Amino acid sequence: MAESKYRETPEPIETMPPGVPYIVGNEAAERFSYYGMRAILTVFMADYLHLMSDQIQPAMSEAEATEHYHTFSSWVYLFPIFGALISDTLTGKYRIIIWVSVLYCIGHLSLAMMGAAQLAPETWMWIGLFLIALGSGGIKPCVSAHVGDQFGSKNQHLMPKVYQWFYFSINFGSMFSYFLTPWLLEWYGPHVAFGVPGILMGIATLAFWMGRTTFVHMPPAGVRFLEDVFSRTGLFTIGKLLLVYFSISAFWALFDQTGSAWVLQAQNMDRQWLGMLWLESQIGAVNPILVMLLIPIFQFGLYPAINKVFTLTPLRKISIGLFLAAASFALSSLIQEWIDTGSRPSIAWQILSYVILTAAEVMVSITGLEFSYSQAPKSMKSVVMSIWLLSVSLGNYVTAAVNHFIQVPGINQFISDASGLSIEDQEKTYNDRWVVKALPVEEATDAEEKSKTHDVLVAGYDRKFDTEDDFRLTYDQYGNLTDVSPQNADVLKEAKQRIDEHFFASAENDSDMQLPDDQAGAELLTGLQDATGNALQFHRVTRDRYRIVSAGADGTFETPWDEVLEAKVSRVNKKTSASEDKPLSWREKRIIELKGDVGRKEVEEARGEIPKTKISESFTVGGQVTLEGASYFWFWTYVMFGAAVLFVPIAYFYKDQTQIPDDESPDHPAPPEDHALTNEET
Repeated sequence: MAESKYRETPEPIETMPPGVPYIVGNEAAERFSYYGMRAILTVFMADYLHLMSDQIQPAMSEAEATEHYHTFSSWVYLFPIFGALISDTLTGKYRIIIWVSVLYCIGHLSLAMMGAAQLAPETWMWIGLFLIALGSGGIKPCVSAHVGDQFGSKNQHLMPKVYQWFYFSINFGSMFSYFLTPWLLEWYGPHVAFGVPGILMGIATLAFWMGRTTFVHMPPAGVRFLEDVFSRTGLFTIGKLLLVYFSISAFWALFDQTGSAWVLQAQNMDRQWLGMLWLESQIGAVNPILVMLLIPIFQFGLYPAINKVFTLTPLRKISIGLFLAAASFALSSLIQEWIDTGSRPSIAWQILSYVILTAAEVMVSITGLEFSYSQAPKSMKSVVMSIWLLSVSLGNYVTAAVNHFIQVPGINQFISDASGLSIEDQEKTYNDRWVVKALPVEEATDAEEKSKTHDVLVAGYDRKFDTEDDFRLTYDQYGNLTDVSPQNADVLKEAKQRIDEHFFASAENDSDMQLPDDQAGAELLTGLQDATGNALQFHRVTRDRYRIVSAGADGTFETPWDEVLEAKVSRVNKKTSASEDKPLSWREKRIIELKGDVGRKEVEEARGEIPKTKISESFTVGGQVTLEGASYFWFWTYVMFGAAVLFVPIAYFYKDQTQIPDDESPDHPAPPEDHALTNEET
């Protein structure tokens, strides 16, 4: 075999294995690549993806972006089980890490190619995300186990220290990526922002290849591997760990929302004291910084102090961490309550949430990584590590599923496709719900009307045309949606006028004007009814956004037939002056490029470069969510607290069975006789 020239057992040394620096360096670069891409993924999908083609698409909702983010994350931690099986039966860890790194690089290239000809931007995105997830499937379980393979009985006491440094390298690389890639996205756009992490992935692959002659190359177990997995000890080991991991998966369901829900929350918080260049997606950099600070504090201060009171086993560390995770989300729920009431709290509160959650991460993630390796028989190290990662996948899958089921279908699902209809086309049905047809535009009388090519008529709840519940979609000559005209547009506009009058009368100073809360808003709309006789609903989303909803033709709220008026306050930015113009970001330039003067006006309003505060409006049909705001955060807090309580008896009754690779040293004791692999068998 090609790997026979490499060492297959750890050296009988008491010092650090020589291959460790290459693994740690590789991990730092690879984690820069991964976290750099992931840091901007949610913001990209919500704010940039619809701008990546020559025709503006409907912007993705926050719930949909969150769903896709966690779907990708679940893939990343699902595929390791396949990588582990292949490495442990056929290739060994080193080979598969090198091979799938190539797929990883191609995935980053696909993300950088979004907007290129022939494929839709979203298609490029999913190809790239799938290849990156597939690449992670080979790397994640193998590289973690590859670290442990370098140690024998004489230097196994150094393994906890190396796993600390291993985790430190992850956070060292991710810290810089959290700062850099959002900045690249803001000023240079998605192509550069996704391309740079791809370059770092190439560097990571090179670093790992350079250490090939210093590594211990543990050979694959082959067919015997399957015998070990399905042996009594193997199945018992996996079964015990699955009980542990099931509760821990709730931690990952919360933790990975720092890249989705917490980023979106940060958009509505005051970040000015952090500096003008601090972007909402950069807030994730707080986590790796805190990890690097907390690791030595926990390792050399907190853990020894607790051990003087009671023995701090790995599972007790994890149990404490789970309760800390619940506390961090309880604080984020309070933050969201402040936002829901129209406040703009300081980002310092979210940083405090990060401190608590990062303390939980140190106790759960680092401990779980080392614990998983120590519990696995020698021939099953990669598989057990992949099952540990499977708990991360399960947590992200649950988060994605929740965000999927809270979404109410809306017209954004077919707006882009409907823009391509022509007068000659027959009626078309989307999602077995919306029936549409193109309408000719009458002879235009002004320049704006001349730019239109056609409108699209959507049959209402009765699925029949030319009835009162029909609504119209208006497109410009480039296929961009310019207007939605629902049945209850007039009464929704009247309701908006009442809310706006209250807003402008609330204070003399623009910055002090406040939107009414939900109860006050409902009182302002008293007496207004939609076409079916239902009262309108008012909801203040943030300090500068509100929503007015009609139940639509079916007379029921939170259905695809809701007619929604979204309103956004654009306040005058008094800091803006002609003498010091802030440069246009990539996104602002792109909006102007695609929309012309209309886009320039939109950018000016968003910047506050307007003579007076104004409130813009837009209509849509359907597309709401059934769980949002503080209720969404409290839901996950309760989930985490329940999982933490469930973990207590699991940690109490679990029986530890540590397994360390033998370096054929006589000082290393043989495993129990009933172990799946004895010294002789290995």
